[in-house]
Amino acid sequence: MSKKELFGRCPYVTAQKVLTGKWSMYILYLLSNGPVRFNELQRRMPEEMTHTTLSRQLKTLENEGLIIRREYNQIPPKVEYSLSEIGEKFKDVLCVLEVWGNEYIQYLNSKKVKNTPL
Repeated sequence: MSKKELFGRCPYVTAQKVLTGKWSMYILYLLSNGPVRFNELQRRMPEEMTHTTLSRQLKTLENEGLIIRREYNQIPPKVEYSLSEIGEKFKDVLCVLEVWGNEYIQYLNSKKVKNTPL
């Protein structure tokens, strides 16, 4: 069975496809505490994140239904991003990933200590 055939059938392949993009999980994490404006998102991203890359990643997450883009009709223009209903359900996954990520960081640090010459 090809990866295309597994999309929508296998939860792992489906999740992997929906969460493509180097920064998708980090963006979802940043939005997990409530709506954030574009410029604020860009300030919170690592320095190598360009305006174009962030825009593209947000558009992908919006197309996948994980986030909502809300545009306010005002001057200057205001755009906010927030988690959609299905995106909100990803918060539990983020919490578990945080726990695992911290445990893995401890694992990496313990390997450095063990491999340090005396």
